[in-house]
Amino acid sequence: MKLLTSMSFGLIIVATPAAAIETCRFIEAKAERETCYHRQEQELAAKRRPEQPVTRSSESKTFDQLQLMRRDDEEVYRSMRGICRGC
Repeated sequence: MKLLTSMSFGLIIVATPAAAIETCRFIEAKAERETCYHRQEQELAAKRRPEQPVTRSSESKTFDQLQLMRRDDEEVYRSMRGICRGC
């Protein structure tokens, strides 16, 4: 009996958000339907995790890595100039 009760309670919790999404579709009045969709959109936006803001330290780290890569590229290009390619 407890198993049946807990399973039905779990089903109600899982089915409630899906039922809320389906109810907007069947609203006849356009204004009410749009309001319902807007409310759902706000709820979904609240559930989403906000993006990580770019910090100054991560920007400077990326810039430093790019400068290091550019220096390495310049060294490789200088060493390649000394190689005879058609001798």
